[in-house]
Amino acid sequence: MAYTFNWELKALRKANSDSLEEIVIGTNWKVTATDEDGYEASFDGATPFKPAEVDPNNFTSYQNLTEAQVLGWVKNVVSGSNMSTNYWEHIMGRIEKQINEKKYLETRVDATAFPWAPESGSYSVTPNPDANTIPSQGINNGTPS
Repeated sequence: MAYTFNWELKALRKANSDSLEEIVIGTNWKVTATDEDGYEASFDGATPFKPAEVDPNNFTSYQNLTEAQVLGWVKNVVSGSNMSTNYWEHIMGRIEKQINEKKYLETRVDATAFPWAPESGSYSVTPNPDANTIPSQGINNGTPS
């Protein structure tokens, strides 16, 4: 099944190091997937970054960061080629489960809503007092003859 994805950042965590200021050390994000039938599901995640791994020669100051740049970092961690951090399969499993629960909704149907009920939702039976009487013929002292 084909999905359309929408990524959004919910929060950033930043800190200073000995040589750099305002390093992004973590993100909170949400990815929302929509399938071709219009069903939608989302996954919220958090991705940490290690300040020691920041290259000071390739550092973008906090004020100059873009959403696309930070989301690129997140996507690289959660769905990139590094299998120790890649958990895209887990994310997609959760998203597909949510969509399937919506798409293939299981509901309980009470007897009053069965398709054969005279008026769905208002079916009632009027007792017939004659239908519950035991005929006196063929009974001998309470036991069948």
